[in-house]
Amino acid sequence: MQAIQSLPAPALRRIRGVLTDIDGTITTDGRLPAATYMALDRLKAAGLHVIPVTGRCIAWAEILTRLWPVDAIIGENGAFYSHLRAGKLVTRYLDDAATRADNLARIHALGKRIVQEVPGCALASDQAWHAADLAVDHAEDVAPLPPTAVERIAGLMRQAGMTATVSSIHVNGWFGDHDKLSMSRLCAAELLGADLDAEREEWLFIGDSANDASMFAHFPLSVGVANIRDILPQLPAKPAYITEAACGEGFAEMAELLLAARG
Repeated sequence: MQAIQSLPAPALRRIRGVLTDIDGTITTDGRLPAATYMALDRLKAAGLHVIPVTGRCIAWAEILTRLWPVDAIIGENGAFYSHLRAGKLVTRYLDDAATRADNLARIHALGKRIVQEVPGCALASDQAWHAADLAVDHAEDVAPLPPTAVERIAGLMRQAGMTATVSSIHVNGWFGDHDKLSMSRLCAAELLGADLDAEREEWLFIGDSANDASMFAHFPLSVGVANIRDILPQLPAKPAYITEAACGEGFAEMAELLLAARG
């Protein structure tokens, strides 16, 4: 990884959109710093597309889509995206309603089993508002679990046929092979007419955790906020660049550099 200050200005000037994780990337200790919100607003005002890509649930995504200066929010690690159309909220699910209902029944049963078998974990506080995945808390509202316990949670999900990833606070599992990258492709194509494969050098991704690995691998201009150093050994793909500051302040640092390059 290189320091973000080494990002060449010509590459930054080519960027037309920013994809970003939320927890630990936009937020700091679970809060949204004023400087980070201002960075989001300035990026959007400069004409850039801004799309958060998170493991958070549909309730978060739909609320933040209404409140934040963004084009859309991709939630639950790629299960859907929410956006405003003529001022009205629209959510585009990957699976149909019947499939989601069947999966939620399986998710409920598996969540109970995991909580019973892995001491110290808990269902995420917003699990009741998830539309398509299971979120098990390992470091948000519970005392941080050791890596062996976190991997045990992910292992139980995989044994049940789920795709499982680990964020800075939750272990997320879902039925299906979608992820943050696959839904980013769909969202960008449907909303913006953008091809994230052909145009991947025109988009920047910034994140901080293992469930961002597919995004780090895909985008040449991938950035990790400084707190990603804590999990580098667990990352199957690492960001190309890293900020000096951590969490939301690192996001603001990236935005300032990008905006300065654009003049």
